[in-house]
Amino acid sequence: MAAVPFVPEIVLHLAVDDAVDLWESTQESGDVDGADPPFWAFAWAGGLALARYLLDAPDVVRGRRVVDVATGSGLVAVAAALAGARQVRAVDVDPLAVVAARRNAQSNGVRLSATVGSVTDVTAGPGDLVMAGDVFYDRAMAEQMLTSLRRLRDCGAEVLIGDPYRSRLPEHALSAVATYQVDVDPELEQAPMVAAMVGRLTS
Repeated sequence: MAAVPFVPEIVLHLAVDDAVDLWESTQESGDVDGADPPFWAFAWAGGLALARYLLDAPDVVRGRRVVDVATGSGLVAVAAALAGARQVRAVDVDPLAVVAARRNAQSNGVRLSATVGSVTDVTAGPGDLVMAGDVFYDRAMAEQMLTSLRRLRDCGAEVLIGDPYRSRLPEHALSAVATYQVDVDPELEQAPMVAAMVGRLTS
C-alpha cells in the first residue's frame, strides 16, 4: 500500500514494483479462467486526472450520487467519497477489481458500494454524476463506453471522463474542464509524466 502519485491524499494497494512483469504474467498464466489484465493493480493517467479534479473541486461531487464505471482500483470512487459524495457506487466487469476497490476504500476510511457489472448495466438519473477514467484505450471498449455514457447523459446524469488523450478518446464529444501534467508509471506510459484531461460529455 502506498500514496498515489499525483494524488497523495489517497493510498492504494498497487503493483508498485515490476508492473510490466505483473501485467505480462496475467496474460500468460492459465491459472484463472477468463482472467482480465490486472487494470485494478495500477493507477492510470485518466483516473489520476479525474481523482485530482474531484479533490481540487469538491463542490462538483459533494452531496451527489456518484457512479464510477470501469473502476479498476477504485481510485476515482475513493476520491469522490473523500470529496463528499452522498453515495458512491463503483462498477467493474472484473471481480478482482471489485475486491480491490472495496479494500482501497477501507484503507482510505471511506464507504462505497462496489459491484461486478458492465457500463451497459449502469443506471443514473437527473443530478447524478457518472465518471469514467481511462476507458478509451481500444476500439471496442471506446464504442461501448461512448454509447452507454451518452445514454446515461440523456437520462439526466452529468458524465465526466478522465483521459490522457488516447487515440480513441472522442474529444469532439467533450468539453474540457481541467487539464493536468500527470505523474505516471514510466513502464506503463513510456514517460514519467503525461498530459491528461477531464472532460464533460456534451454530445
